Amino acid sequence: MRRNKIYSFVVAFIFFIPIVGLAQDDLLQMLEKVEPVKQEKVTATFKTTRVIQAHSIETVKRKTLDVRISHRFGNIYSTRNDNDGPDSFFGFDNISDVRLAVEYGITDNVMIGLGRSQRHKLIDGFVKYRFYTQTTDNKRPISLAFFGNIAASPEKKSAFYSGVKDSLVQTFGPSKKFLHRLSYTAQIIIARKFSPGVSIELLPTYIHRNFVKNPLDENSMFALGVAGRFKVSKRVAIIADYFYVFSPYRYNRKGAPFYMPISVGVEIETGGHVFHIDVSNAQGIVANNFLVESPASWEYAEIKLGFNISRVFNLEKRLKKAKEVTEG
Repeated sequence: MRRNKIYSFVVAFIFFIPIVGLAQDDLLQMLEKVEPVKQEKVTATFKTTRVIQAHSIETVKRKTLDVRISHRFGNIYSTRNDNDGPDSFFGFDNISDVRLAVEYGITDNVMIGLGRSQRHKLIDGFVKYRFYTQTTDNKRPISLAFFGNIAASPEKKSAFYSGVKDSLVQTFGPSKKFLHRLSYTAQIIIARKFSPGVSIELLPTYIHRNFVKNPLDENSMFALGVAGRFKVSKRVAIIADYFYVFSPYRYNRKGAPFYMPISVGVEIETGGHVFHIDVSNAQGIVANNFLVESPASWEYAEIKLGFNISRVFNLEKRLKKAKEVTEG
């Protein structure tokens, strides 16, 4: 009789354990539903401050210096120009643009930069302010930033923008006045990180040039850009951006041909470096150039190889380390 009681107790205990476990799981699920999701800022929507041509939503962190080198060769090939392709060593003999820049984070959300481009010898300064950040609970579903720049060309004898007929330059003259050689860009960056591997942004853009030589051209124009990053491994991602410029002059291609800038590339992270290699039909690197002139077309296989290299230095840590070495 006693043995039967022991057997009954063991059997009841074996069946009771799963029931208790299930009850605990149900209770934990109820608690998780009741407990609110923590509101945390979404980070690393993009890996650097650029996609390819487009600025990303990211800013350089506080007291951090970002040294950037951007390079774009000539057309790899062209179905309408015999000088491109093998004759130019697939674009390596030609340079469309080179830009050297230094950028600095004043705060985690405010950065400034200064750069110099080979195209039109353009010198540009800019500020970017990230004023709204996406959160993990989706109460803030997007991130927002403002970008604004001013650029100046020291060129006096040549036309500021290529593609202008010589007769027009002779009629209206080169832009000798310094104020004529200034241009400005204002942009709102609207970004969302949909998943750890997918980020998309829109870039409504306004550009103004103080002086244009062709009377058919516009001083002020609007453009809309779209850019994306698609992660394929821990350190590699596919990146792309496209700009549509709202310009009747450019639709009709009067005076100079223009094609919307399209760029596609690969992003590789290697320690403190972020390396981009891309192909694009755009000639210039900064918006003041590539949004107003882009005579090459993907339709004619006129794409250019380019790359961006970014090296970040944390000045606060380096100064602290130098101080410790000096004092030691």
